[in-house]
Amino acid sequence: MKNNLQISQRGIEMPESPIRKLAPLAYQAEDKGVKIYRLNIGQPDLPTPQKALDILKNIDRKILEYSPSQGYGSLRQALVGYYERYQIKLNADEIIITSGGSEAVLFAFMSCLNPGDEIIVPEPAYANYMSFAISAGAVIRTVATTIEEGFCLPKVEMFEKLINERTKAILICNPNNPTGYLYTQREMNQIRDLVKKYNLYLFSDEVYREFIYTGSPYISAMHLEGIEQNVVLIDSVSKRYSECGIRIGALITKNESVRKTVMKFCQARLSPPLIGQLVAEASIEGTEQYSRDVYDEYVERRKCLIDGVNRIPGCYTPVPMGAFYTVAKLPVDNAEDFCTWCLTDFVYKDAETPEGCTGETVMMAPAAGFYSNSDLGKDQVRLAYVLKKKDLQRALHILSLAIIKYREVFKENKSKF
Repeated sequence: MKNNLQISQRGIEMPESPIRKLAPLAYQAEDKGVKIYRLNIGQPDLPTPQKALDILKNIDRKILEYSPSQGYGSLRQALVGYYERYQIKLNADEIIITSGGSEAVLFAFMSCLNPGDEIIVPEPAYANYMSFAISAGAVIRTVATTIEEGFCLPKVEMFEKLINERTKAILICNPNNPTGYLYTQREMNQIRDLVKKYNLYLFSDEVYREFIYTGSPYISAMHLEGIEQNVVLIDSVSKRYSECGIRIGALITKNESVRKTVMKFCQARLSPPLIGQLVAEASIEGTEQYSRDVYDEYVERRKCLIDGVNRIPGCYTPVPMGAFYTVAKLPVDNAEDFCTWCLTDFVYKDAETPEGCTGETVMMAPAAGFYSNSDLGKDQVRLAYVLKKKDLQRALHILSLAIIKYREVFKENKSKF
């Protein structure tokens, strides 16, 4: 009997994740004994703070109950002290705990935007923003940044060309995922002026604030004077404490009407994760040395990856100023095809290949998925420097050999070198 059930238009429009879409191929390769160096996803290999793990191991609750919909007051109060370190003045009522930063973005969109409303986003951008916009019925409009200019913010005029009666918000990620770009004070002031001039929301994803490598100041959207009621800050503990799996984020705003609306969505999903909140709260205080050690490790990894990529003939990446990602241009016509081929057809083995492995390969995220324009980013990949230096060096060696082999197999245009 023929099935006439239809999939929703929303579901059809929902894009695949460029970060995870190749995961089935990676699992198949691993089933064959291939060791994969995963540069595709921001999953740090550094340990979670011991304080947090101790809390997890020693939970003595008799009931794992619902928490308040806005999250435990003790966690929100601990976050007040955390933001104080960054000159962000808050009270606990201005912080709502969410199930990861992802839920914070979704609830911000659902609370502030109507179907058909438009959000301006510099691209390349975190791919899931598009997914959350589709879920909310909103429309992403993009202003392109370029690898040749280090992904710096486009001129104000490029933003203003996109602004119309449907424009309701600007969304930034600072420091940026996927590029590692860090907005300057001048650029943040330009965004502030646009927000004020056109009375827009400013959604600011700032989950990588700990990871700034240039000595440049961290400028939060919360630091911008005159738009306090327009700002919705998105945050998460996932990256700073290597706690991606506990799914704890935060939505922060001084706009009471937005908070009251967000709370309706929070109540509908009942509560953020209980165990995750306990772990997150334990991570905030007394982990300063942990944070310094993690930062120093990423400084070394960043240098290792960036120097290594730029030594591969035909490859180029600008130096990222923050986060733990970079976008690199490769000497291939289609990076997604190349990333797929690395998982399905390429295996490298030598005397250094771990015993028991049939070979080794690398996994990357095709950067085209971080652009809304299908013509952009085709020869680019996002790389995450979340592996220890020894593994990064090995991954870069394998990547260089994979590029040579791929170009031999497909006889790509050698003039790209």
